[in-house]
Amino acid sequence: VQLQASGGGLVQAGGSLRLSCAASTSIFSINYMGWYRRAPGKQRELVAGVTAVGSTNYADSVKGRFTLSRDGDKNTVYLQMNSLKPEDTAVYYCNAKSTGWSAWGQGTQVTVSS
Repeated sequence: VQLQASGGGLVQAGGSLRLSCAASTSIFSINYMGWYRRAPGKQRELVAGVTAVGSTNYADSVKGRFTLSRDGDKNTVYLQMNSLKPEDTAVYYCNAKSTGWSAWGQGTQVTVSS
């Protein structure tokens, strides 16, 4: 499975961005797809994820601000990020995993200025 991530950029605090993660296979066949981020000097952390049946989970730091959605026709998972904060600045990565395999997309930089 190949993943293509896009949508990062520079935004002011309080602004919004939408990240996209396009998969080379049906997203409904993937057990779990998640967005992770790594900020400078910090460990990678899970931001949000969705199971094949649509159950979502979010990091406490983004609950109420970030929303996952899916488009099965485009095999794409989106991460809508609202009310962005400077501490959201990081490289964001999408990941897909099922039994026996895991795949990563390339990172996309999100920079939130204060």
